[in-house]
Amino acid sequence: MQDILSIWWIWLAAALGLAILEILAPGFIFLGFAAGAAVMALIVAFTLIPMSWPVMLVLWAALSLISWLVMRRVFALPQSNVKRFNHDIND
Repeated sequence: MQDILSIWWIWLAAALGLAILEILAPGFIFLGFAAGAAVMALIVAFTLIPMSWPVMLVLWAALSLISWLVMRRVFALPQSNVKRFNHDIND
């Protein structure tokens, strides 16, 4: 019997579920995990090297962190759009 984490569509279903969860609770929290799971689906589908589940989970965590950092940089507001107040509203 094949290990459940070595089936590519399980990772793709997890990516879809995490993307839906991101829509329900926005804030770019689950989007990195979803992107990491989608990349893991591609890796599992196209690699011929069998990996154990701890290796897959560590790789998923690393891919999720990298994708979250990239998306944070891409989707962040420019520094010039920060609104600053130099006076008090009660003055």
